[in-house]
Amino acid sequence: MTLALRKSADRGRANFGWLDSHHTFSFGQYHDDAHMGFGPLRVINDDRVAPGGGFSPHGHSDMEIISYVLDGGLAHKDSLDTGSVIQPGDVQRMSAGTGIRHSEFNASESHPVHFLQIWIIPERRGLAPSYEQKTFSAEEKTGKLRLVGSRDGREGSVTIHRDVDFYATLLREGHAVTHELKVGRGAWVHVARGSVRLNGTTLSAGDGAAIEAAGTLTLDGANEAEVLIFDMAL
Repeated sequence: MTLALRKSADRGRANFGWLDSHHTFSFGQYHDDAHMGFGPLRVINDDRVAPGGGFSPHGHSDMEIISYVLDGGLAHKDSLDTGSVIQPGDVQRMSAGTGIRHSEFNASESHPVHFLQIWIIPERRGLAPSYEQKTFSAEEKTGKLRLVGSRDGREGSVTIHRDVDFYATLLREGHAVTHELKVGRGAWVHVARGSVRLNGTTLSAGDGAAIEAAGTLTLDGANEAEVLIFDMAL
């Protein structure tokens, strides 16, 4: 099985002082024709927001937007009159659909927040805007793959309006997990933190890998790693 690697150091970067962001795929002022996304996966932004900083109210449409917090708390408010503080273990899905406005701010005045902003192109345009947030404990993810997002919301996952199965795992040294990728599907593996071996290839924090052939994915030999897998129809 061939892996197409996307090394952390090769990602795009934007640093505005209050925000330090690394872009796996083209985003904002960073444009790279060779990295416009993978299947319906359009954005993985690795964001660190300084205390008190954040994104003022702004609009989106026709996009599934997932927030995954690694450290700290992210305060969310939107035009659906929903609001929360997203913390480690939480997965928030916001379907922008026909249009939504939201803001995201560091919930702390003294500690930074580190989170991943993930965009997935929905199965069709013009969906009704909606919001969902669920919490997945460390125990559910330690040494195993936990489904945290899916098209049908099975196993208590958030509902993504696209044929994408989104898994998260926490791996310590000695842990190993496997995932079977079926014919006609592809996978993107993103290392959120730590380091891990993917089918024998070492990946470190911020690295990603694309897989477009059926077979077994094995993650092992981790050094306190947190890893995301997106299994999607191509």
